[in-house]
Amino acid sequence: MKKSEKTALVEDLTSSFGRASIALVSEYRGMTAAESTEMRKRLRAVRGEMRIAKNTLVRHAIKGTKYEALDSNLGGQVGLILSYEDPVVLAKTFTSFGPLGDKLKLRGAVMDGKALTPAEVQALATLPSREVIFSQLLGLLNAPATQLVRLLNEPGSYLARVIDAIGKKNGAAAAAAPPAAASSEPAPEAPAAPETPAAPAEG
Repeated sequence: MKKSEKTALVEDLTSSFGRASIALVSEYRGMTAAESTEMRKRLRAVRGEMRIAKNTLVRHAIKGTKYEALDSNLGGQVGLILSYEDPVVLAKTFTSFGPLGDKLKLRGAVMDGKALTPAEVQALATLPSREVIFSQLLGLLNAPATQLVRLLNEPGSYLARVIDAIGKKNGAAAAAAPPAAASSEPAPEAPAAPETPAAPAEG
C-alpha cells in the first residue's frame, strides 16, 4: 500500500471514530463468506459497521482520541466494530453473534473514553435501549417525585445496571439519596402587635 493510501485510510478511520458512540475490537478468523456477509448486514441494520485495517494504521487513527484505550486490544488479526447510534443496541447485536464462537471473539471495547471488558459489554447488552429509556423518562415527567426516587433506588433499574456494568471495575459507587421530605407542620404564626391604648376623651 502506498503512503498516500495509508494516509487516506488513517484519515477515514479517524473520521469514523469521531462519529462512533462505541468501538469494539474482536478477533476475526475462519469466518465463511456467507457468515461475514450476514454479520455485516445485521450491523448495518443497527447503524454499525465492521472495519478491517492493519494494527499500525488503527493505532495512528486512535492516537490522541477517546478511543486510544483500544490500543491494548490490538495485535494479530482483529476487526473493529463501530456503532454510530445506540451503543446498547450494538452490544445486543454483537452478543447475538455468539454461535460464531472464536471466529468473532471479543477482546474489549471503549465507550465514552472508558475501556470495557468483554464481560462489561455483555452487561451493556442486557440494558434497555435508548428508545425504551426515553419512553420511561417521559412517563416519569407526569409521575410523582417519589416514583422517580423509587426507580433510581431500585436494584434492577437502568442506573444501577449501568453503574455495575461500567463503573464497577473502577471501584466507583453511586447512590441516589431521596430528597428531604417537606414538613407537614404549619409554620408558627407571628405574635400579634400590642394594641395601642385609646387616648382619653376630652372633657
